[in-house]
Amino acid sequence: MAFSFLFGWFSSDIGIDLGTSNTLVYLKGKGIVLDEPSVVAVEKGTNKVLAVGVEAKRMVGRTPGNIVAIKPLRDGVIADFVINEEMLRYFMSKAYQRRSFFAPRVVIAVPSGITEVEKRAVSDSAEQAGAREVYLVEEPMAAAIGAGLAVEEPGGNLIVDVGGGTTEVAVISLGGIVLSKTVRIAGDEMDEAVIQHLKRTYNLMIGERTAEEVKIRIGSAFAMDDETTMEVKGRDLVAGLPKTLTVSSQEIREAMAEPINTIVEAVKLTLEQTPPELSADLVDGGITLAGGGSLLKGLDRRLSEETGLPVNMAENPLNTVVTGTGKILDEIRVLKKVAVSAE
Repeated sequence: MAFSFLFGWFSSDIGIDLGTSNTLVYLKGKGIVLDEPSVVAVEKGTNKVLAVGVEAKRMVGRTPGNIVAIKPLRDGVIADFVINEEMLRYFMSKAYQRRSFFAPRVVIAVPSGITEVEKRAVSDSAEQAGAREVYLVEEPMAAAIGAGLAVEEPGGNLIVDVGGGTTEVAVISLGGIVLSKTVRIAGDEMDEAVIQHLKRTYNLMIGERTAEEVKIRIGSAFAMDDETTMEVKGRDLVAGLPKTLTVSSQEIREAMAEPINTIVEAVKLTLEQTPPELSADLVDGGITLAGGGSLLKGLDRRLSEETGLPVNMAENPLNTVVTGTGKILDEIRVLKKVAVSAE
């Protein structure tokens, strides 16, 4: 007991939102101390890590033949265990910076739909990276707590967390997830839809960073009052030369229709399966949106039109999940209640 007290006193616990696009780290007592892309640049053949995070993302699409930029997470789960461990080690050490005598206790948010094997992979990665204890919390629960929803009350709360690799839809009540649905369709698939549209329609090849910029600047999920256009630069697949063309917000919205429809259908399906008593609560409480993908213009309006429910945006959608892990760290009672087993 004394050792447990000392560990808690001298160590600074860490909350991690291990995202497909970005990893955020919350340090107990300090708040969010790190927000960097989930990218690792390695040397081809040797797998020697050359850069992690912001530096590595700058290399995406611009690396020479002997450097490969790897995203160790795909669709919210670990695709490359070794590289993910290196990335976690780097982020944890950067956030921690020898602030204590003891290794940190770590809370990591994971998609609610991941398998036991995937849970174990995340837990092992964190332990190998230097964590003393690892607790896994389902992303929708972390997002709901981060958004300030009354998750321990008997009323129903509906959270929709649109990330880079996954969209999490969950109904939460009495400190537990009553119903959840994970679809491995989110921001990354919207980017890919933009890439494929320009390739098919204009024979123009663009990279992931350009596609993301197009999505952010003129992408939308609902018809806009003022449709806009944007110049896009890429490579002409026929001539093989650099090319610039102008695209409209309307055609980008149509290009992204499939992944957006999948997200909307996931929300509607969850609502259809929600127990009547909790459905009644949602009439007033509505839907809470979180995650970077929720910032897509018009997504809140589209969901409101499709479901007939009010839609509220979390205060800081990009930080909601990691803020939730931080709040969980502050409450041991809540941590024990919401943590999921990685056995």
